[in-house]
Amino acid sequence: MEILIPVLVFGAVGLFLGLGLAIASKKLHVFVDPKISQIQEILPGANCGACGFPGCAGFADSAATGKASPNSCTPGGAKAASAIADILGISAPLSDPLMAVVNCKGGKKEALERSIYNGITDCHAAVIIGNGSKVCADGCLGLGSCVKACVFDALSINDNDVAVVNPEKCTGCGKCIKTCPRNIISLIPQVHKIFLACSNRDKGAKVKKYCSVGCTACTLCIKATASGTIKIEKNLPVLDYSKDENFITAKVKCPAKCFVDLVKTRPRANIDTKCAGCGECVKVCPISGAIKGENGSRHVIDKDLCIGCGICLNVCAKRAVALWGGLGYESVDKNKRLLNT
Repeated sequence: MEILIPVLVFGAVGLFLGLGLAIASKKLHVFVDPKISQIQEILPGANCGACGFPGCAGFADSAATGKASPNSCTPGGAKAASAIADILGISAPLSDPLMAVVNCKGGKKEALERSIYNGITDCHAAVIIGNGSKVCADGCLGLGSCVKACVFDALSINDNDVAVVNPEKCTGCGKCIKTCPRNIISLIPQVHKIFLACSNRDKGAKVKKYCSVGCTACTLCIKATASGTIKIEKNLPVLDYSKDENFITAKVKCPAKCFVDLVKTRPRANIDTKCAGCGECVKVCPISGAIKGENGSRHVIDKDLCIGCGICLNVCAKRAVALWGGLGYESVDKNKRLLNT
């Protein structure tokens, strides 16, 4: 009996507590939508915050409750958006994927330095101390704050001390944009390969005093782009990527060479035997001498002068012009160097 009584007492207490926990679990049960875990399994798990919610878990919860669009996860892209939409039983509006670009290429070879920075390897620290070491107040400082912020290893500092983006790794999350104290990183559609690599608002000779690849607001790029998709705002060309324009002519005509073309080798135009020799292609070609031929006779393309802009294709009534060759790319990582973190 001395042993049995304590056992019965403890057993009764345990039964009472167990019943209490069972009742509490029923009363205090919080329903978790299974769609949340299903959505979270689809997400890349970067917790980058590009969607505007606190991490992937926050986005999954918001998407399941209809507070977030299925395509809000930029790193997940169209594949994740489609899968999330299927789980929710809705259609996902798809948008063109974006990528980050650094609107500066004035490194130590092109941009003048006014001091030697010997502090913390961080762009924010350099700006606080003396607004950086460059004369240009809008140039890349090359200290890699954007590199450290990118969870996809899509940014690096090249041998010229300028940040560059690897388009193959960039997801367009925009985290680097928020990190850059100079605000010189932007997003453009991935299908476009040309962008302005300058953020300086000065103009003319003043720019040339401290950067050999700085935009001088000469407007030649505007004159070379007949589509009207480039305009000047505060001494800088602004490219309208929503229109059907490749900006090849603007890049070639820029005297300061401040545009960047991610395509290193472009196709060249070719005129076949259907050519009637009307000469319309010669009239629209932006490069003098790139198309040659007499009226009434088949014209030819000088492959060394052709820039592959494709303008001649649109004016040929006989459809005798075509672009030959494939796009050639060059790896960004070849100039990559490590940061001392």
